[in-house]
Amino acid sequence: MQNATLHQLKVFEAVARHSSFTRAAEELFLTQPTVSMQVKQLSKTVGLPLFEQVGKRLYLTAAGKELYSTCRDVFERLEQFQIAIADLKGLKQGTLRLAVVTTAKYVIPRILGPFCQRYPGIDVSLTVTNHQYVLDSLADNRDDLYILSQLPDDSEAHCEPFMENPLVVLAPRNHPLTKEKDIPLSRISEEPFIMREPGSGTRKAVQKLFDAQGLPMKVKLDLGSNEAIKQAIAGGMGLSVLSKHTLALEGVNNQLAILDVEGFPIERYWYVVHPSGKQLSAIAKAFYDYLMNEGKRVAEETSVLGVLEKEKVEV
Repeated sequence: MQNATLHQLKVFEAVARHSSFTRAAEELFLTQPTVSMQVKQLSKTVGLPLFEQVGKRLYLTAAGKELYSTCRDVFERLEQFQIAIADLKGLKQGTLRLAVVTTAKYVIPRILGPFCQRYPGIDVSLTVTNHQYVLDSLADNRDDLYILSQLPDDSEAHCEPFMENPLVVLAPRNHPLTKEKDIPLSRISEEPFIMREPGSGTRKAVQKLFDAQGLPMKVKLDLGSNEAIKQAIAGGMGLSVLSKHTLALEGVNNQLAILDVEGFPIERYWYVVHPSGKQLSAIAKAFYDYLMNEGKRVAEETSVLGVLEKEKVEV
């Protein structure tokens, strides 16, 4: 193993974790042939095959399982070393690694701006992805902190709410219901809906509300992007329920309207999460405290939506 490189071990670990050369290549921003070559070279160094293909599935061999366990130990020790070095340097330099769910992209960058100005020597690695990938990253302890709008089932995770994330019903600005108040949920159930894919936190929350009143939700279209949903609403394809924060960058030319519907807004929160017992670096601890003490105020002050609300302009 003396000729094995750290890069090869990182490539191998990603393939083993995903059970896929393709997904590992996507995560590492490498080509699939490059990933395959690195694993092949590592196998030669070990002297035994590390993977076996059974049908379309990829499995670790006995040697692969041993190496995977070793890699996890090595990377954990390296992370502890990096934390120790970062603490020795204080907040003058280092990297803050964040993984956030897709909707948080409307909030977290606005919060990060002033934080980075306060600590200009800090670099930020921000991963914006779906809910399940963030949970996988949390389980593997890949990042410093995680931002979620739906709490993980894992009771071992430490979770703290830091900001409201209300879900609202959105319609085209010219929709007849925009002029009505206290719209019954039964009336809304007659409308076609455009929703995030099944399994998304937003969709689960809305479905729970409809089910509680024994009402159907007519989902006409599933889309995997909030931006695509907003475009579909503006195009008159139906109503939707999204985080109010998704309107933050729309401005005065916004083509959408928030409907006054029974049971809405659904109260939800943004949570900052990390594994219980995890030793946060000085940088991560500083950002954690910043979120809890100043995050909400910073987001509201820098949000176009917040300005519109202060001016009592209907969004």
